[in-house]
Amino acid sequence: MASLAITFGSGAMTNSISDINDSDVFFIIGSNADTGHPTIGLRLHQAVDKGAKLIVADPRGTGFAHRADHWLRLKPGTDVALLNGMINVILEEGLWDKAYVEERTENFEELEIVAKKYTPSYVEEITGVPQNELRKAARLYASPGKKCAIYYGMGLAHYATGTDKIKCIANLAMLCGKVGVAGGGVNPLRGQNNVQGACDMGALFNTLPGYGGLDKDEVFERFEHMWCVTLPRRPGKAGTEVWDAILNGLIKGVYIIGEDPVLADPNAAHASKAIEKLDLLIVQDIFLTDTAKMADVVLPAACYAEKDGTFTSSERRVQRVRKALDPPGQAKSDWVIIQEIGRRMGFSFNYNSAEDVFDEITQLVPQYGGMSYDRIDKEGLQWPVPNKDHPGTKVLHVGKFTRGKGLFVPEDYVPPRELPDDEYNMMLTTGRELAQYNFGSMTRKSPGIEEICPEALAEVNPSDAQALGIDEKSWIKVSSRRGAIKVRATITERSQEGTVFIPYHFAEVPVNQLTLDSLDRLSKSPEYKCCAIKVEPIPV
Repeated sequence: MASLAITFGSGAMTNSISDINDSDVFFIIGSNADTGHPTIGLRLHQAVDKGAKLIVADPRGTGFAHRADHWLRLKPGTDVALLNGMINVILEEGLWDKAYVEERTENFEELEIVAKKYTPSYVEEITGVPQNELRKAARLYASPGKKCAIYYGMGLAHYATGTDKIKCIANLAMLCGKVGVAGGGVNPLRGQNNVQGACDMGALFNTLPGYGGLDKDEVFERFEHMWCVTLPRRPGKAGTEVWDAILNGLIKGVYIIGEDPVLADPNAAHASKAIEKLDLLIVQDIFLTDTAKMADVVLPAACYAEKDGTFTSSERRVQRVRKALDPPGQAKSDWVIIQEIGRRMGFSFNYNSAEDVFDEITQLVPQYGGMSYDRIDKEGLQWPVPNKDHPGTKVLHVGKFTRGKGLFVPEDYVPPRELPDDEYNMMLTTGRELAQYNFGSMTRKSPGIEEICPEALAEVNPSDAQALGIDEKSWIKVSSRRGAIKVRATITERSQEGTVFIPYHFAEVPVNQLTLDSLDRLSKSPEYKCCAIKVEPIPV
């Protein structure tokens, strides 16, 4: 049966950003906070300046990598082997927090079984990280009495094995007793502003707002009573699964809010092909993006400075946003647009303000239950805030985990979906530049930003450049099994030999024509960060 899909851009930090001041050791993996999260990156640099120790796991030579006490320069996509190797060392040398594991966790025996084979020599074969560096990093992270915090980003999550990597991070942190303490924890750096808030509000394919499970009748009853409807109990389609569903005839219409899949989705030509087959495409956005240009209906939305509401940051902090000026033309706040559509479809929406919407959220989402506009007028609150007298929660999992005991879930290493071969003999990875943001729909309209960062440059290792006959700023063709792009090269040691890095902000260098749309089995996140390519110089 055909249906209408709604896609929306999409773990919360266990600790607070201010906790950075309390940490003794930072382990940064799969993130370049200098470019992806510069305000948090600045705080991390300041903490290192004051003496905090730093472990960085990253294939690329970032600013943090060069500052690290231990830079684990692993091969792209081998994080599970690396993390299991650290766990192996910690178990072998008896460095784990035995009291914490005994009192607060379960399934430890399974972790021991899986980790046993990830010896430093085996891990070096997979990752390329020298055994002695692996041991030193493991010992530093496991340091008894030290507050050790893990920070990770999309370089870890954007793989078909992304959830395996996150489980391994959680295993490592629990093993060493670093969760539920100030200055410690597991802290994802979310990819975009208010991703945390969008997920909190149910913009996921398999939960209700507040992460209510689809098997919880009592949660459904609360929503159904408030909304006077009967809700379906089945999971929806993940945004990354929508395109195949369109091509298979299961979805005929799509309503896209604040996304540009024509540029942003992996194997972007696949998304474009699906969009062309739709009976109806509605796009709600602040600019006429490449996706909006293909739409049957475009609904002009107000930007952040043109509307009231709240954002929820990576540290779970819910903060007020206040309208500074009126939106131009026919543009309206998102909630107003959705309410007007709902009314025309016969649903009784009766909100008069963004505050009315927020008040309903506090009644339906337990984590927000004790909040109000008055309480967050001057300073935001970190959920969970279960009642009006609760001050907010700076650190999650103090004393016990939400499920009671923390569950070790060991995972074996699975290689990236696409490895180099004779035809496509190099690896591509993608990421951000500091001056630009995402796919440039906002930042590339600013002449000042364009002057700072005017074009995409493919970072090529000097050894590869010499072998291919590539010079600085020469044009190259980069191809994968899904497409090809033309881009200029820059010769730098930042990229490993055999790996090319290209930023994804530039429509004229549509790097996601190359990337792989294999999905994680649980999160349905795609393998943006690793695919096989070939590089060819373009004759002048």
